[in-house]
Amino acid sequence: MITVDAKPFPYAFPPDKTALIVIDMQRDFVEPGGFGESLGNDVSLLRAIIPTVAALIGLFRTNGWPVIHTREGHAADLSDCPPSKICRGAPSMRIGDAGPMGRIMVRGEPGNAIIPELQPVDGEIVIDKPGKGAFYATPLGEDLARIGITHLIFAGVTTEVCVQTTMREANDRGFDCLLIEDATESYFPEYKAATVSMIAAQGAIVGCVAPFAALEAASA
Repeated sequence: MITVDAKPFPYAFPPDKTALIVIDMQRDFVEPGGFGESLGNDVSLLRAIIPTVAALIGLFRTNGWPVIHTREGHAADLSDCPPSKICRGAPSMRIGDAGPMGRIMVRGEPGNAIIPELQPVDGEIVIDKPGKGAFYATPLGEDLARIGITHLIFAGVTTEVCVQTTMREANDRGFDCLLIEDATESYFPEYKAATVSMIAAQGAIVGCVAPFAALEAASA
């Protein structure tokens, strides 16, 4: 077992049964001109975590531990996108509209791709998800069972939406979870702070939280 100095208590994980899930580090959310910016968000906040996420992925690859990437997106005909999701809010561009990086949040379009700095390598699982959580309408649960995973470590964006939703889904399914707090971010810093606090509250009700340095030190 490897034990990480985490909150609210140390997080112990068996490295042969642990996977990293990197949530939605996609061009549409992280790069200028994508869907995130069309909603009026400052994508530089999300871009700031790229070096830490890259180092985290590198740590897992060096140790031969599984890395899983997710992408939120929809079929070209939007058949898997509820009308309520398309119509929500008042952005300058909606899901399926033509944007600077192709159709917004449509699978296969340039904007739906994972950013170049964090590209998956051969053998890494990539989950295309139509919802916020990575377990909904995807094979993620089956993939984790197939490779014998019991513990999950999380990174990605945004903390309060897709990251938290997936952690809660994982928690309900019995996975022991750790969030790397400097490898996740929100367009709204106060939302990230509240979410990190919520995750670890009441004795790690959703999971533990630790900085990347703590995981790196424990894994040395």
